[in-house]
Amino acid sequence: MFTGIVEETGEVVAIEDGPEGRRIRVSASFPADLEHGQSVAVSGACLTVEDADTESFELFCSEETLDRTYLDEIEVGDSLNLERALPADGRFDGHFVQGHVDGVGEVTEIEQLGDDWTFGFSLPEHLGRYVVEKGSISVDGISLTVADLRDDEFTVAIIPATYELTTLAEKSVGDPVHLEVDVVAKYVESLTEGYR
Repeated sequence: MFTGIVEETGEVVAIEDGPEGRRIRVSASFPADLEHGQSVAVSGACLTVEDADTESFELFCSEETLDRTYLDEIEVGDSLNLERALPADGRFDGHFVQGHVDGVGEVTEIEQLGDDWTFGFSLPEHLGRYVVEKGSISVDGISLTVADLRDDEFTVAIIPATYELTTLAEKSVGDPVHLEVDVVAKYVESLTEGYR
Protein backbone atom coordinates (compact mmCIF):
# COMPACT_ATOMS: atom_id res chain seq x y z
CA MET A 1 0.00 0.00 0.00
CA PHE A 2 1.03 3.60 -0.63
CA THR A 3 0.05 7.03 0.64
CA GLY A 4 0.35 9.22 -2.44
CA ILE A 5 3.22 11.17 -0.89
CA VAL A 6 5.79 11.09 -3.69
CA GLU A 7 9.34 10.54 -2.43
CA GLU A 8 11.10 11.80 -5.52
CA THR A 9 11.09 11.69 -9.29
CA GLY A 10 13.20 9.16 -11.15
CA GLU A 11 14.46 9.19 -14.73
CA VAL A 12 13.79 6.44 -17.24
CA VAL A 13 17.25 5.27 -18.34
CA ALA A 14 16.37 2.18 -20.41
CA ILE A 15 13.34 0.50 -21.98
CA GLU A 16 13.14 -3.00 -23.41
CA ASP A 17 10.00 -4.07 -25.23
CA GLY A 18 9.25 -7.76 -25.63
CA PRO A 19 6.36 -10.04 -26.60
CA GLU A 20 5.20 -10.37 -22.97
CA GLY A 21 5.46 -6.73 -21.95
CA ARG A 22 7.93 -3.95 -21.26
CA ARG A 23 10.91 -3.63 -18.93
CA ILE A 24 11.71 -0.16 -17.63
CA ARG A 25 14.90 0.84 -15.84
CA VAL A 26 14.67 3.91 -13.60
CA SER A 27 17.42 5.87 -11.86
CA ALA A 28 16.74 7.20 -8.37
CA SER A 29 18.44 7.84 -5.02
CA PHE A 30 17.23 4.67 -3.26
CA PRO A 31 17.83 1.61 -5.51
CA ALA A 32 20.56 0.29 -3.18
CA ASP A 33 17.82 -0.16 -0.54
CA LEU A 34 15.55 -2.16 -2.84
CA GLU A 35 15.25 -5.93 -3.04
CA HIS A 36 13.81 -8.20 -5.70
CA GLY A 37 10.04 -8.48 -5.28
CA GLN A 38 9.46 -5.17 -3.51
CA SER A 39 6.73 -2.83 -4.73
CA VAL A 40 7.26 0.71 -5.98
CA ALA A 41 4.52 3.07 -7.14
CA VAL A 42 5.66 4.45 -10.49
CA SER A 43 3.53 7.50 -11.32
CA GLY A 44 0.77 5.75 -9.39
CA ALA A 45 1.12 2.25 -10.86
CA CYS A 46 2.27 -0.43 -8.42
CA LEU A 47 5.13 -2.32 -10.06
CA THR A 48 7.48 -5.03 -8.79
CA VAL A 49 11.25 -4.60 -8.60
CA GLU A 50 13.00 -7.27 -10.69
CA ASP A 51 16.57 -6.01 -10.35
CA ALA A 52 18.40 -3.17 -8.61
CA ASP A 53 21.91 -1.82 -8.27
CA THR A 54 23.21 1.29 -6.53
CA GLU A 55 21.91 3.72 -9.15
CA SER A 56 18.84 2.24 -10.83
CA PHE A 57 16.19 -0.46 -10.67
CA GLU A 58 14.25 -2.48 -13.21
CA LEU A 59 10.50 -3.04 -13.37
CA PHE A 60 8.34 -5.21 -15.60
CA CYS A 61 5.05 -4.00 -17.10
CA SER A 62 2.74 -6.79 -18.22
CA GLU A 63 0.33 -6.37 -21.13
CA GLU A 64 -2.43 -5.80 -18.56
CA THR A 65 -0.46 -2.94 -17.01
CA LEU A 66 0.30 -1.43 -20.40
CA ASP A 67 -3.39 -1.62 -21.39
CA ARG A 68 -4.48 0.25 -18.25
CA THR A 69 -1.74 2.88 -18.07
CA TYR A 70 0.24 5.20 -20.32
CA LEU A 71 3.51 3.41 -19.48
CA ASP A 72 3.60 2.13 -23.05
CA GLU A 73 4.10 5.76 -24.16
CA ILE A 74 7.02 6.75 -21.93
CA GLU A 75 10.50 7.18 -23.37
CA VAL A 76 14.08 7.20 -22.12
CA GLY A 77 14.69 10.51 -20.37
CA ASP A 78 11.13 10.88 -19.06
CA SER A 79 10.56 11.55 -15.35
CA LEU A 80 8.29 9.42 -13.17
CA ASN A 81 6.91 9.93 -9.66
CA LEU A 82 8.26 7.32 -7.22
CA GLU A 83 7.02 6.09 -3.86
CA ARG A 84 8.12 2.96 -2.04
CA ALA A 85 5.50 0.89 -0.23
CA LEU A 86 4.45 2.14 3.20
CA PRO A 87 6.26 0.32 6.03
CA ALA A 88 4.07 -0.97 8.88
CA ASP A 89 5.50 1.63 11.27
CA GLY A 90 5.52 4.51 8.78
CA ARG A 91 3.65 7.81 8.95
CA PHE A 92 0.41 7.91 7.00
CA ASP A 93 0.25 11.42 5.53
CA GLY A 94 -1.78 11.06 2.32
CA HIS A 95 -4.67 8.65 1.75
CA PHE A 96 -5.02 4.92 0.98
CA VAL A 97 -3.42 4.46 -2.45
CA GLN A 98 -3.21 0.91 -3.80
CA GLY A 99 -1.26 1.62 -6.95
CA HIS A 100 -4.10 0.15 -9.04
CA VAL A 101 -4.69 2.61 -11.85
CA ASP A 102 -8.44 2.99 -12.44
CA GLY A 103 -8.15 5.01 -15.62
CA VAL A 104 -6.13 7.45 -17.66
CA GLY A 105 -7.20 11.08 -17.85
CA GLU A 106 -5.45 14.07 -19.32
CA VAL A 107 -4.42 17.53 -18.22
CA THR A 108 -7.11 20.01 -19.29
CA GLU A 109 -5.85 23.22 -17.70
CA ILE A 110 -2.87 24.66 -15.85
CA GLU A 111 -3.05 28.05 -14.17
CA GLN A 112 -0.59 29.71 -11.81
CA LEU A 113 -2.19 31.69 -8.99
CA GLY A 114 0.55 33.50 -7.08
CA ASP A 115 2.79 30.78 -5.66
CA ASP A 116 0.15 28.08 -6.13
CA TRP A 117 -1.22 26.30 -9.18
CA THR A 118 -4.59 25.01 -10.33
CA PHE A 119 -4.60 21.91 -12.50
CA GLY A 120 -7.63 20.51 -14.31
CA PHE A 121 -7.93 16.87 -15.37
CA SER A 122 -10.45 14.99 -17.47
CA LEU A 123 -12.42 12.36 -15.60
CA PRO A 124 -13.39 9.17 -17.45
CA GLU A 125 -17.15 8.58 -17.22
CA HIS A 126 -16.86 5.26 -15.37
CA LEU A 127 -14.95 6.95 -12.51
CA GLY A 128 -17.22 9.95 -11.91
CA ARG A 129 -19.41 8.27 -9.29
CA TYR A 130 -16.37 7.64 -7.04
CA VAL A 131 -15.14 11.24 -6.97
CA VAL A 132 -16.53 13.91 -4.65
CA GLU A 133 -15.63 17.53 -4.07
CA LYS A 134 -13.04 17.80 -1.27
CA GLY A 135 -12.46 14.05 -1.51
CA SER A 136 -9.15 12.33 -2.20
CA ILE A 137 -7.87 11.21 -5.59
CA SER A 138 -4.48 9.98 -6.78
CA VAL A 139 -3.11 11.66 -9.92
CA ASP A 140 0.10 10.07 -11.21
CA GLY A 141 0.58 8.68 -7.71
CA ILE A 142 0.13 12.05 -5.97
CA SER A 143 -2.47 12.23 -3.19
CA LEU A 144 -4.60 15.27 -4.02
CA THR A 145 -7.86 16.84 -2.87
CA VAL A 146 -10.59 17.56 -5.41
CA ALA A 147 -11.20 21.32 -5.35
CA ASP A 148 -13.96 21.49 -7.94
CA LEU A 149 -15.91 18.75 -9.68
CA ARG A 150 -17.77 18.90 -12.97
CA ASP A 151 -19.40 16.12 -15.01
CA ASP A 152 -16.28 15.02 -16.84
CA GLU A 153 -13.51 17.06 -15.23
CA PHE A 154 -12.08 18.03 -11.85
CA THR A 155 -9.57 20.55 -10.57
CA VAL A 156 -7.03 20.45 -7.77
CA ALA A 157 -4.96 23.11 -6.03
CA ILE A 158 -1.22 22.44 -6.08
CA ILE A 159 1.14 23.95 -3.51
CA PRO A 160 4.72 24.86 -4.51
CA ALA A 161 6.28 21.84 -2.78
CA THR A 162 4.08 19.40 -4.69
CA TYR A 163 4.66 21.23 -7.96
CA GLU A 164 8.43 21.20 -7.54
CA LEU A 165 8.86 17.66 -6.15
CA THR A 166 6.69 15.81 -8.67
CA THR A 167 6.31 15.53 -12.42
CA LEU A 168 3.49 18.11 -12.43
CA ALA A 169 6.05 20.81 -13.24
CA GLU A 170 6.72 19.01 -16.54
CA LYS A 171 3.09 18.46 -17.53
CA SER A 172 1.34 20.31 -20.34
CA VAL A 173 -2.30 20.47 -21.36
CA GLY A 174 -3.14 17.24 -23.18
CA ASP A 175 -0.60 15.09 -21.33
CA PRO A 176 -1.91 11.80 -19.88
CA VAL A 177 -2.18 11.11 -16.14
CA HIS A 178 -2.93 7.97 -14.14
CA LEU A 179 -6.03 8.25 -11.95
CA GLU A 180 -6.88 6.15 -8.91
CA VAL A 181 -10.09 6.96 -7.07
CA ASP A 182 -10.45 6.56 -3.32
CA VAL A 183 -10.72 2.82 -2.65
CA VAL A 184 -13.12 3.51 0.25
CA ALA A 185 -15.72 4.74 -2.27
CA LYS A 186 -15.42 1.51 -4.24
CA TYR A 187 -15.87 -0.60 -1.10
CA VAL A 188 -18.91 1.41 -0.02
CA GLU A 189 -20.46 0.90 -3.46
CA SER A 190 -19.80 -2.83 -3.29
CA LEU A 191 -21.28 -3.14 0.20
CA THR A 192 -24.43 -1.18 -0.63
CA GLU A 193 -25.21 -2.68 -4.05
CA GLY A 194 -27.76 -5.07 -2.58
CA TYR A 195 -29.67 -2.26 -0.84
CA ARG A 196 -30.71 -0.29 -3.92
